[in-house]
Amino acid sequence: MGRLTCSSSAVLLVVAVVLLVNAEVVLCDGCSYKRIFAFGDSIIDTGNFVYGIGNGQSALKELPFGMTFFKRPSGRICDGRVLVDFYAEAFNLPLLPPSIPEEKTGQFATGANFAVFASIALPPAYYKSKYNFTMSVPSDLGAQLDSFKRVLARIAPGENSTRAVLNESLVLMGEIGGNDYNFWFNGDPKNSRDTPDQYLPDVVARIGSAVQEVINLGARAVVVPGNFPIGCVPAYLSAHQSGNQSDYDEHGCLRWYNDFSQRHNAALRQEVGRLRSKNPGAKVVYADYYGAAMQFVRNPQQFGIADPLVACCGGDGKYHTGKPCDKNATLWGNPSGFASWDGIHMTEKAYSVIAAGVLDGPFADTPLRHFC
Repeated sequence: MGRLTCSSSAVLLVVAVVLLVNAEVVLCDGCSYKRIFAFGDSIIDTGNFVYGIGNGQSALKELPFGMTFFKRPSGRICDGRVLVDFYAEAFNLPLLPPSIPEEKTGQFATGANFAVFASIALPPAYYKSKYNFTMSVPSDLGAQLDSFKRVLARIAPGENSTRAVLNESLVLMGEIGGNDYNFWFNGDPKNSRDTPDQYLPDVVARIGSAVQEVINLGARAVVVPGNFPIGCVPAYLSAHQSGNQSDYDEHGCLRWYNDFSQRHNAALRQEVGRLRSKNPGAKVVYADYYGAAMQFVRNPQQFGIADPLVACCGGDGKYHTGKPCDKNATLWGNPSGFASWDGIHMTEKAYSVIAAGVLDGPFADTPLRHFC
């Protein structure tokens, strides 16, 4: 080998400096991102819905919401942190601010959360025109994407600037779509439970088109979560109780509704595969929230959970349902011993288990810590 010359040493020095400057982008144990942009519903809403209430009263503004981590209501529909909080912490980012309060002024240097409680994937007009079914919701995926694009146009004007911002960001597309089914299944009792199978392909296609839209804007890392095992959700178990034991699996969950979630997830996985093929320069990962959640259904004691099918905060029903979670509800114990917070949403404990399975495997096509 020849001797290092002055010029070659200088090159090595420059390379070393560049590596140090960019150390935040690639970590020794995986990856990091400068920002996270998230879309979804109440599963990850960090304050948009509560902000929209204004001065109006809401149980979400009072304890016991937020009792575990924040020690105060935080705008999250949970006793503490939600999934997106754990993702932000994993990448050494501050917890994501809700986007709506600062949509016109915030710089969102580390990202923003566009998710809104009770959001749906398809627009309400879709259900009104096709099924004469009214979904009165505060937001949908299209509205969240429109808000996202307005923010991008302000903080990173021009195509090149927008792409630069999104190239170094992680995009979390959901979970979204669950409410498109929840509102139907738990709405008018006359609703046929077979109808959501008819519009399931359109829900999945809408999620896919949203992913394609952010990729077209410049996103290069997108996480697409699937739906949860809704047949194990206390609100479903209470609303759809059956005297036929064959309707339940060995864990006490409703078979038909879990099978439905799996049909949605199978279609979504197929859509993620299509998006990967179409966008070889982008990385699109499917997050298996169903499989991650089934961990504490199958082996609750492993996670310190006594009964995964009952709510921590609620009423006196079989599944601790029958009353909304508010300051007057029954708090059945420490939320860390429960999977369900209010009969619909999960506890911080449950979300931490799911997040760990997505961040470190095996409940993501590529564990997020290594999603480079």
